[in-house]
Amino acid sequence: MARPPRRRMAWAALLAALALAAPGCWEDPISIGRLDVIWGRGGFSEGRLQKPRAMAIDRNDQIYVVDMTARIQVFDTEGEFLRAWQTPASEAGKPTGLSIDRDGRLLVADTHYYRLLIYSPEGKLVQTIGGSGGQEPGEFGLVTDAVQDSRGNYYIGEYGDFDRIQKFTRDGEFLLQWGGHGSEPGQFARPQSLEIDEHDRIWVVDACNHRIQVFDTEGNLLKMWGTQGGEPGELYFPYDLVLAPDGVVYICEFGNHRVQKFTREGRSLGCWGTHGRGPGELHNPWALVRDSQGRIHVLDTYNHRIQRVKM
Repeated sequence: MARPPRRRMAWAALLAALALAAPGCWEDPISIGRLDVIWGRGGFSEGRLQKPRAMAIDRNDQIYVVDMTARIQVFDTEGEFLRAWQTPASEAGKPTGLSIDRDGRLLVADTHYYRLLIYSPEGKLVQTIGGSGGQEPGEFGLVTDAVQDSRGNYYIGEYGDFDRIQKFTRDGEFLLQWGGHGSEPGQFARPQSLEIDEHDRIWVVDACNHRIQVFDTEGNLLKMWGTQGGEPGELYFPYDLVLAPDGVVYICEFGNHRVQKFTREGRSLGCWGTHGRGPGELHNPWALVRDSQGRIHVLDTYNHRIQRVKM
């Protein structure tokens, strides 16, 4: 299949000028970040994106993206298409979460099929956890994301009637669960994204509660922060986060159409982006990743593209 032409803006000086002229968050004195590259456009052919909903990056800076065609496409950090494959089924719905485990395998939250799919980087399906809908241990509601701790255990988030986190061994044996639907500490309203830090603490983006919760590996709540709103320091439907090695947390806000930078204690350090379709503008972003050079790649979902930012 012939590769479609790419529409990529790589002229940093032009992008910076456009960004400075854009309305909204750009004019805020705590706005941060410089737009570096935009790549991707809507479509169904190889290398194009159709409402992409999740993204992950591996140790080789290869970016994995899943969209509403239920295909997983792999790109380099410049947006060059590398390879692709399809998930086994998609009639009931499409995956909404991607992450990389400690062995470099891709974890796919196959949301509407109540399971986690684990792939080799080349696209070979090597393991499945779950597959049955329900509230019993080892069964799932709508799966959102998964992470792996230093001992190889998996933590899998789900929403719907249950809104919980389940913990499994590397081989898929159920260990424990915590959470429940609600707004009290330790409860969730769509735990959309998970991340794990260097101390095996599980960070949960509690999307519809507009907050972040952090737990130990036994499900004990360690800290919680975030309030609903559109001002700096507030959150509105956060969907994804990245933990940077310098103690910074980057959060992608679906509802505020921006990326916000925080300390790990929840103090805002600035924001980037505003609502729209131009350079430096976002339309309901779902995800973000950080590459080895510290650049943030934002999944600009309803603009069918990815924007790379230096923050």
